[in-house]
Amino acid sequence: MAKSHTHAQWSSRMGFVLAATGSAVGLGNIWKFPYMIGQSGGAAFVLVYLACIAMIGLPILVSEWMIGRRGQKNPINTMSEVAAANGRSRNWAVVGATGVLGAFLILSFYSVIGGWALSYMGDMASGSFSGMDKDAVGGAFTAFLADPGSLLVWHSVFMALTVGVVAMGVSGGLERASKLMMPALGILLMVLVAYGTTTGGFGAAVQYLFNPDWSKLDGKVVLAALGHAFFTLSLGMGIMMAYGSYLGQDVNLLRTARTVVLMDTVIAIAAGLAIFPIVFANGLDPAAGPGLIFVTLPLAFGNISGGLVLGTIFFLLLTFAALTSAISLLEPVVELVEERTPLSRLGATAVAGMATWALGIAALLSFNVWGDVLIFGLNIFDLLDQLTSKFLLPLTGLGAIVFAAWYLDRDSVRKELGLSAGAFGVWSFVARFVAPAGVLIVFVSNL
Repeated sequence: MAKSHTHAQWSSRMGFVLAATGSAVGLGNIWKFPYMIGQSGGAAFVLVYLACIAMIGLPILVSEWMIGRRGQKNPINTMSEVAAANGRSRNWAVVGATGVLGAFLILSFYSVIGGWALSYMGDMASGSFSGMDKDAVGGAFTAFLADPGSLLVWHSVFMALTVGVVAMGVSGGLERASKLMMPALGILLMVLVAYGTTTGGFGAAVQYLFNPDWSKLDGKVVLAALGHAFFTLSLGMGIMMAYGSYLGQDVNLLRTARTVVLMDTVIAIAAGLAIFPIVFANGLDPAAGPGLIFVTLPLAFGNISGGLVLGTIFFLLLTFAALTSAISLLEPVVELVEERTPLSRLGATAVAGMATWALGIAALLSFNVWGDVLIFGLNIFDLLDQLTSKFLLPLTGLGAIVFAAWYLDRDSVRKELGLSAGAFGVWSFVARFVAPAGVLIVFVSNL
């Protein structure tokens, strides 16, 4: 039995901007984006990425916020009611449903990785990696993954932190946590960047990140930029629709979206300026991918002066980035449970959190006890990752932009965005044709 209640609202535009940026800034920004820049032609990749953000990421972000603000409910009910209000089929609710499902599945394995960051923060602070060689650091990570007990403890702690924040509500939980963690994340990043300037590897890092190598700019690089532009902004997960449902009419969607995109990109590039000076100064491999975080960097921190403090700061930064994304992933699920059942905010968060935590156990067991359990040739962790990134997210994002661009009343959209007739013509072309085509390319290339 659903219940009626007053829908929560963000207390300020800045609180909303920090929460939305916190959702966008996750583990991918800290290691994946800088790594992609280096592998894909430096500044050439950055320029293509920014063009993709403008043409695909920004229109979908604005569309999800707009739909959410109009519906003022969880993503499923929002899609259903906004569609009905515009004379369309309520079956559009499936777009909201795939988004909420995507968020739920992603958080289950994302929490496992968040637990790794928490564990490594403790290991760094205790000096566990001091003096270790490459084989020892790699062996420590392998042993950690093989220990289901340790993985369960840290997954549980991370999930408990996430539930604790979300249970406190929109302004008291999501907004307050973002106002604390995002500035702290920025300060920690600046400390690491400042240290990077003293390592002797800063020049090489700047060259790696910003020197355009146009010879590397091919279809594969453009596809990588296209894909990251879509995934980095937490699109297609029901998150931005849920966040939009807490927005008042006074917030300018386009201007706010530009701010979030800019902050997300600046933090990702700053992460590169923090990480790669340490990598280059120590003669390490910048293309180590996921291993960069849990093998390459602990090796560096364990063998440099002040590494214990710097390593602890880095993994605290990584934990904050994971946590701001995790609370946003839990929110659409909690909003749905709260609105569709008699449960209070606290009860809805507990139920959603327990369900996500339980699925996360299956994901963490795929590294050890259930390592031989394969579905479509994938272990459970990889299956959850592939199912969401290759199917649910692109299809949900595509549904949201197509609905907003083709099925909402054009005059009302133009007024809501505050655009002149000419500017709205450009917006319509991008939203109707360019952004959907971009998402389709991402979807097909992923297959």
